[in-house]
Amino acid sequence: MVIALAQLMVVLDATIVNIALPSAQEDLGISDGDRQWVITAYTLAFGGLLLLGGRIADLAGRKRTFIIGLIGFAAASALGGAAASSGMLFGARALQGVFAAVLAPSALSLLTTTFTDPKERGKAFGIYGALAGSGSAIGFIVGGVLTEYLDWRWCLYVNVPIAVIAVFGAFALLHDSPVHKGARLDVPGVILGCGGLVAIVYGFAEAEPRGWTDPLVLALFAAGVVLLVAFVAWQTRAPVPLLPLHIVRDRNRAGCFLTMALAVIGLFGLFLFMTYYLQVILGYSPVMTGLAFLPLTAAIIVGSTQIAARLLDHVPPRLLMAPGALLAAIGMVLLTQLTVDSSYAPHVLPALILMGLGMGLVFMPVFATATAGVAPQDSGVTSATVNTSQQVGGSIGTALLNTIATTSSTAYITAHLLNPADRRLVTQQGIVHGYTVAIWWAAAIMLLAGIVAAVMVTAKPPGHDTPRPARQEEPAT
Repeated sequence: MVIALAQLMVVLDATIVNIALPSAQEDLGISDGDRQWVITAYTLAFGGLLLLGGRIADLAGRKRTFIIGLIGFAAASALGGAAASSGMLFGARALQGVFAAVLAPSALSLLTTTFTDPKERGKAFGIYGALAGSGSAIGFIVGGVLTEYLDWRWCLYVNVPIAVIAVFGAFALLHDSPVHKGARLDVPGVILGCGGLVAIVYGFAEAEPRGWTDPLVLALFAAGVVLLVAFVAWQTRAPVPLLPLHIVRDRNRAGCFLTMALAVIGLFGLFLFMTYYLQVILGYSPVMTGLAFLPLTAAIIVGSTQIAARLLDHVPPRLLMAPGALLAAIGMVLLTQLTVDSSYAPHVLPALILMGLGMGLVFMPVFATATAGVAPQDSGVTSATVNTSQQVGGSIGTALLNTIATTSSTAYITAHLLNPADRRLVTQQGIVHGYTVAIWWAAAIMLLAGIVAAVMVTAKPPGHDTPRPARQEEPAT
């Protein structure tokens, strides 16, 4: 429960400020061009530093790292809530991401080492997968309530009491792991890996205002690729690699990492569009917008805990992951039919339920399969790699799909705005057109996630799996 609480706080914070963003923007005078950094500062720091956080958890002890992450996250949240300027808010959000990068992998590795019985492990990962998948939607609900009835700042302050409860619970209930003496951090690996991820995500973010062929955007993509290639080359000869390559050479784990990244690219971009569609086009209040996501949250929980967790011991993981991604893609295709005159119950609700069930079937087996059979000294960095796939996928999805949507909207409005009197209607139609074009892309990426899961993940059901060869799980140190 303590681990689940911490994970919920971390995942929830990726989206809780989305609904509060218009209020925060007005209060602090943030420009339209800079407002994305309230979201991106968090996901960039989180995704970019997760591998480092995972290695710290392995070296310093998971319980200790978990508690430090909780305290730091709470302090950064309080700083963001008290922000007096846009720069202070951006900095606090980045600091939240740094401590989330320490907290998340230690939480997942504690879960991996605490629950070893297959039946209990299935239940634990079912709950964890449900929180990982539904935390973003829960963030919309909580963010809507806090923004409407208190103040946008409480979307950040709310983390403080949650973290305090989790810290006391961690001291009382969790057991620490032994610290690995003599080990050290891979500083060049941190610089190359994190630098490459940041450059690529920043390139996607800058493509929206500048265009895909802008020299800065192309330079960022090129620098990101070069840095990541250099990172992989360095990991083959680093004395203590940040990411031991035998972890990603395992076909099942590599398939899980890629499936997670692709699935979340589609999902996170969709959260952004649906938030603005419900508020801007349908005129929903922040609270109503949050509540509109509730069926998605419920469906993810059902798919993860009641379907995937019950079936994982009996069927191969890919027979859950691939149909789950297909189901989510079908839900997205339904949303491509949205217009300015669509309504929630017949046009949005069925799609959210299909997507939620599908994502529940993807998340739970991904987490369970990716962390199965990992040597104790590598459990932190393996957990971090799963979370990195999720956060980097979210960062890329938000930036990439937002760029596609904005570009399509602008082209539509330019082509159809013949009479100035029709500006409001044409603008709304253009916005929805941009969303539907981006959602088609999201559906295609989700379908690709299902194909990757079907082709790459060959693991048998946990109860029937054969032991892995010992040489695959030897420590890299």
